[in-house]
Amino acid sequence: MTTLAALIAHGRLEQWLMDYGYLAVFVVVGVESIGVPVPGETMLIVASLYAGGTHNLSIVLIVLVAAAGAIVGDNIGYTVGRHGGWRLLRRYGHRVGVDERRLKLGRYLFLRHGGKVVFFGRFVGILRTYAAALAGANHMPFPRFFSFNATGGLIWASIYGFGYYLAAHLLKKLDTPFTSVAVTVAVGVAVGMFLFIRRNIEEWEDRAERALPGPLY
Repeated sequence: MTTLAALIAHGRLEQWLMDYGYLAVFVVVGVESIGVPVPGETMLIVASLYAGGTHNLSIVLIVLVAAAGAIVGDNIGYTVGRHGGWRLLRRYGHRVGVDERRLKLGRYLFLRHGGKVVFFGRFVGILRTYAAALAGANHMPFPRFFSFNATGGLIWASIYGFGYYLAAHLLKKLDTPFTSVAVTVAVGVAVGMFLFIRRNIEEWEDRAERALPGPLY
């Protein structure tokens, strides 16, 4: 999701969180991991901030539920990708933002950095949504996929979950210029990462095209 879209979704996600609690975290994170572009990471952030600000939910359970949703969703996405997923992605992928260039980029990345893509893809928006399906479509061995997937999901949920929880907890107690600067820097880093990826994605796609010329089969 773009930063703007994430901000728009924030209020809706918070309402789901209050209505359904941990189930909302599991479902939204899991659905994103299957390959549907919904705000899974934003849900984890909102849940962690909510827990840190209100203590109505356990941050430990939020982290565990988010990790479980990520792992289960990725395994479903991998299975779909493995069994006919390549054909489906080529035919219908453009409807969810996965066109021929993105597919070629996915194959190029998996050929060069398979395990790294699965692990670090959990931290990158576009890869977080499609990495599992692409891993299956590119026939990455399941034991290798699962090890990187489970490790990445747990570390991702822990970093974002505990990090934003502590931030919300500190903001309740501290109202100083240092706190304001720290929050501004954190937001700036997040926006900077998004812009970096957006600006460089075309260059990465061009590299994939040079390495894998012609149509994909």
